[in-house]
Amino acid sequence: MKKFLLIVLCLFAIFPFNLAWSGTGLMVMVLGDSLSTGYGLPPETGWVSLLKQQLKTQSPDHEVVNISISGEITLGGRNRIEQALNTHQPDIVIVALGGNDGLQGKSIRSIYDNLEAIILTCKQYNAAPLLAGMQLPPNYGITHTRKFREIYLRLARHYQLPLVPFLLEGFGDQREYFLADGIHPNAKAQQKILENVWPVLTPLLESLQIERAATETSAEADPVTIQ
Repeated sequence: MKKFLLIVLCLFAIFPFNLAWSGTGLMVMVLGDSLSTGYGLPPETGWVSLLKQQLKTQSPDHEVVNISISGEITLGGRNRIEQALNTHQPDIVIVALGGNDGLQGKSIRSIYDNLEAIILTCKQYNAAPLLAGMQLPPNYGITHTRKFREIYLRLARHYQLPLVPFLLEGFGDQREYFLADGIHPNAKAQQKILENVWPVLTPLLESLQIERAATETSAEADPVTIQ
């Protein structure tokens, strides 16, 4: 088996990987809040819808399911994640929660614990978590905003997770990318959010596809004989 995996890796080192290479697609599930529901935007213009379109251009077999809820906090995600995993059986879960907790003044400890529970439940169901970080406005204080930002860094480091350090990186402080409420990104910002997620998601998709291809090829090479 080790020899086979080595051969597969060598082949991918020689031939550039294409997400459309595998005939079996992957399921990506997004667990987020209003930033991921496309709040206040026309249908199918949010970043998750753009992600779905982007993945379809790479492989028509990939699927995206969005279980995000506007106003969701990490405790809500923690309470919903197991049922969602049972229902959708995703290969990857993009966890994009915590912003509402921070704005509501939830404790750093509770946010960490809830996100950790979500991560562990995903792993229990063999779904690979991808963590999308958030940041608080500077008026929440230097110490608190730093501790909040470090929640995502600590979890990603401890569980060796792919991390989008800040979902709104590159425009979070620019008013022209937000709706009139000053909180929710407008249509112009959605592509920027996708551009923050895509470089982190792509290597995860590739590694899972290689792993699946290796497993399927190995199963075909070693058929089970019933005596």
